Amino acid sequence: MTRSAIGLSTAMKRNTIVTLLSFNGGFVDTVGFLGLQGLFLAHVTGNFVTLGATMALGTHGAAAKILALPEFIAFVALARVIGSTMRARNLPAMRILLGAKVALLFVFLVLAVRLGPFPDSDSPAALMTGFAGIAAMAIQNAVQRVHLASLPTTTLMTGNTAQVTLDAIDLLQGVAGDQADVVRARLTRTLRGLAAFAAGCAAAAGLYTVVGFWCVAVPVTVGALGVIIPIED
Repeated sequence: MTRSAIGLSTAMKRNTIVTLLSFNGGFVDTVGFLGLQGLFLAHVTGNFVTLGATMALGTHGAAAKILALPEFIAFVALARVIGSTMRARNLPAMRILLGAKVALLFVFLVLAVRLGPFPDSDSPAALMTGFAGIAAMAIQNAVQRVHLASLPTTTLMTGNTAQVTLDAIDLLQGVAGDQADVVRARLTRTLRGLAAFAAGCAAAAGLYTVVGFWCVAVPVTVGALGVIIPIED
């Protein structure tokens, strides 16, 4: 196999992993919002907004949203330290971290099924369950930033939507030479991520209404598929 073919194969694998992560990003955030009374498991900005609404309206859920931020930061930092250590020892850091994310999603599934539903997202059972999901998605965000930084984000669709719009306008106006190929390729990648995220949201909404928290088995399975794809860091 030629070097260019190997590079293409690696790029395809990385794009596939990002697509799977984007689907999971939409799925898990939707399940958290539906099952944990408005708690976003992967979207810090969303928790700021819903915290403000909770405080203004006097509803429950403030504790979960306040604690979500320091926990998210802690697990991103932990993933960074562990990942750097593993890479220094020539270990497959990305695969190991993604495996840890899948394990935490499985813990989230078990806790949610056994302890849910959660009419009060500030109850100890709900907090413990939500924290497992937040930890998993914090690791996904860290992996994205460190190992897949050149590809579209898998949980923050505002920036992706803006990029799609800018790239589409540039192509319509006419981009010269090789730059057109770069813009077109980026547009395709970003649209794929947006579609996967939206599909995850839709699937979660539909399945949650039918089987409740059992639907978290889907992102656990999808996450496992991302782990087994052979790719170097």
